[in-house]
Amino acid sequence: MAQITNHMPTAELQALDAAHHMHPFTNGHELAAKGARVITRAKGVWLTDSEGNEILDAMGGLWCVNIGYGREELAEVAARQMRELPYYNTFFQTTHVPAIALAQRLAELAPGDLNHVFFASSGSEANDTNIRMVRTYWAESGKPEKQIIISRKNGYHGSTVGAASLGGMSPMHAQGGLPIPGVHHINQPNWWAEGGDMSPEEFGLARARELEEAIHELGEDKVAAFIAEPIQGAGGVIVPPDNYWPEIQRICDAHEILLIADEVICGFGRTGKWFGSQTMNIRPDIMTVAKGLSSGYAPISASIVSDGVAKVLDACEFNHGYTYSGHPVSAAVALENLRILDEEGIVERVGAETAPYLQEKWERLTDHPLVGEARIVGLMGSVALTPDKDNRAKFAADPGTVGFICRERCFANNLVMRHVGDRMIISPPLVISPSEIDLLIERARLSLDQCLERIASEGLLKAAN
Repeated sequence: MAQITNHMPTAELQALDAAHHMHPFTNGHELAAKGARVITRAKGVWLTDSEGNEILDAMGGLWCVNIGYGREELAEVAARQMRELPYYNTFFQTTHVPAIALAQRLAELAPGDLNHVFFASSGSEANDTNIRMVRTYWAESGKPEKQIIISRKNGYHGSTVGAASLGGMSPMHAQGGLPIPGVHHINQPNWWAEGGDMSPEEFGLARARELEEAIHELGEDKVAAFIAEPIQGAGGVIVPPDNYWPEIQRICDAHEILLIADEVICGFGRTGKWFGSQTMNIRPDIMTVAKGLSSGYAPISASIVSDGVAKVLDACEFNHGYTYSGHPVSAAVALENLRILDEEGIVERVGAETAPYLQEKWERLTDHPLVGEARIVGLMGSVALTPDKDNRAKFAADPGTVGFICRERCFANNLVMRHVGDRMIISPPLVISPSEIDLLIERARLSLDQCLERIASEGLLKAAN
């Protein structure tokens, strides 16, 4: 059996990667010239690369490694399940124990009457499922014209054709003929970048009421659902004003619109509670979950569905599903991950201890000359970079130019901190310790200092007109 070990020289691994491996959201030629960073192992919040560098992963992989790396329990559960039942599908009126047990556990954890679970393998697949689910629900309810799903600009719901259409990322819509018909986008609740002279409260209501305006414009008899992340993740950790979500909930209730909460990032402790819907006090009809469901140890996702929606769908044959829906190994791993989160009190510790500690230090970053805003909820945070914080100004350079420079300084300082445009974002494993938080902040400050020095020397510390 051909095997590539971790002990090949880094340059050889990079050459093989460039020759054969196509990376997501990446310019392949640029990466080939630079060479990918090769990660070989990980433990807790720490990554080790092929050169032996130890890197603090302040992004938790891709927002997902909630219990941290290297938990032997998950490996043991996966091996045991592979030996007992490595695979079987849930088509053809069959089921298996891991899927049954995980669906029951999710129903226990999810708020309200979200008691029914449809499994998939990624957040993108689950959101594709949601498109078909809400349209089928309304058709079976005698309202087949209710087809349109309203979403938000700069929201992220995945990369498949359907999920990317739900999302509001313009670079994604520029490729592949997106969005598909039947999806309408309203503006995001990003006060820092788009609030102008309005107070956060005025802005929150104005942006929420764009949903009601869109419903009136499109026709209440045509609108099926509204989908949004409780806190926008990939859009830059955009925390809405406090009055935004209560108004969104009121509008959905008043106009017979299903509310879909995309909890792919916010779910399973990220916001300091089990779900972002609880943090934001909203009552979704469907929740999308993935990432933290297994802490990234195995691919799995789900749509968690309310009693009312499930009752209608269960009365028909819903012609939808995936080969790996409720995969037994992934389900077993997810169950063990949820057990660890629960029995070790990780979610409660985030809410009571870790998140307040990080928040205090994170918000102090606003004393840095380059930082205009520092927002954080639970263990997901962002800072807005600006050349003129008093006026919330954008840089004259192309969006993301300064953010990319800052990200590169973070990587050079062995800190994984991502940039979205000119916002820097974090989402560390929920098991991060106070001393590791101190180190995260120390390296973030160093990176900000170095970024400021470089952009000043290159003439990039200029505000847009």
